[in-house]
Amino acid sequence: MATEKSYDFIVIGGGSAGFNGARAALNLGMRVAIVDGGKDLGGLCILRGCMPSKTLLYMAEVLHLAQKGKTFGLDIPHAAADMKAIHERKKRIIAEFATYREQQLTSGRFDLFRSRARFVNPHEIELQDGTRLRGEKFLIATGSRIEVPPIPGLAQTPSWTSDDVLDLDFVPESVIVLGGGIVACELSQFLRRIGSSVTQIQRSPYVLRDHSPEASTVVQQAFRDEGIELFVGTRLDQISGDAHRVAVRFTHNGESITKQARYLFNALGRAPNTEGLDLQAAGVDLNLEGRVVVNAFQQTSVPHIYAGGDVCGPHDIVHVAIQQGELAARHAGGVAGLQPIDYSLLLNVVFTDPQLATIGKLERELKAENVPYLLGSYPFNDHGKSILMDANYGYVKVLAAAETGRILGAEIVGKDAGELIHCFSGAMTLGATVFDMLRAPWYHPTLAEIITYPLEEIAEELQARKTRAAGAV
Repeated sequence: MATEKSYDFIVIGGGSAGFNGARAALNLGMRVAIVDGGKDLGGLCILRGCMPSKTLLYMAEVLHLAQKGKTFGLDIPHAAADMKAIHERKKRIIAEFATYREQQLTSGRFDLFRSRARFVNPHEIELQDGTRLRGEKFLIATGSRIEVPPIPGLAQTPSWTSDDVLDLDFVPESVIVLGGGIVACELSQFLRRIGSSVTQIQRSPYVLRDHSPEASTVVQQAFRDEGIELFVGTRLDQISGDAHRVAVRFTHNGESITKQARYLFNALGRAPNTEGLDLQAAGVDLNLEGRVVVNAFQQTSVPHIYAGGDVCGPHDIVHVAIQQGELAARHAGGVAGLQPIDYSLLLNVVFTDPQLATIGKLERELKAENVPYLLGSYPFNDHGKSILMDANYGYVKVLAAAETGRILGAEIVGKDAGELIHCFSGAMTLGATVFDMLRAPWYHPTLAEIITYPLEEIAEELQARKTRAAGAV
């Protein structure tokens, strides 16, 4: 079929990277098309990721606090999950977000094609109805999909994905959760708090393996304290079951263990969604993990084809996907003076309770890079505001340059860590030191005030070093 339409910039995928890339391209005066073959418009974050999960997690937190009423001297005779009501509230909230995104996509500013697409050559894609679109520049933003690892029996055993858990309208009797990543941990705690019996099995030595062992240990303890049966450092040997019962056999500390439950939740990760794109026809390279290979400006191995978001990584985070999509569009549009994304300021949040949040460098990264640093930390169980909130899990850790005290990174595990970590965002962007941050006012008693203690610890060490050096002269 002959090419029917030509565009300056064609975006494949209408999620966070794709939509924001398309919007940036449009603002540069480009003629833009978006191709999205999903059942619903909105992308993973709105439909099956961030927004539905955080809606459910917050409702479960309210339930958890109500059930702890006696801790706060409150007489709350009974608090339980009404899953029909929880489900309806979640659907209503997500529908509002999705409707707004759909209105933006169908506003007429872009040409929107509701179809899957495949490359036929580096400048043309073909839609499912045979229509061909020609593009001067492309952005691949097709996101990720659920991964089914080659574990004996997993593919043949009925199992849930995160999509299924986010769409529950009943309290499952019992669930085995496979995995220890962000999705596995957040939804394991959600299931436990609404009343399910939960067994979580993680292959790595600790959950949330991309974070520090110290931070993960705090989350693990909180999970076990809430009644989650958690196994880490395992080998999954065999999975079996039917629509009525599932069984998982695994090795833990040299012992073969079998656990059974009513349902199985596969939370073993996601894979880049490149299936059906026929990237070989365009000459686009993938790495060993199946991600699209990109350079610092999101260009693939074919310079006029860009990629952004989960399909290329390296971090599957919404605000990073937005940055990548916008950077790709601006580079494609020839904007002068562009700078690559600064991943040294990477911000990450896990919405378990306690939350886990980091920014900048992790301690293991500084050690690997042989960067001299100072460390200050302070526990939540010795801080006034967190004690009165009965929020005693966790700590604040600050990493600073050994000579100047410039903030290199921070790690917070504890109540509202995802909010508190932003105390460092502006400071680190401006290259602030611990002394700069201590000049700011910190109100008492607040959770944020806990940050001052590790800052003071580092500042005192720097002053002591300065005094020692002066005395040695």
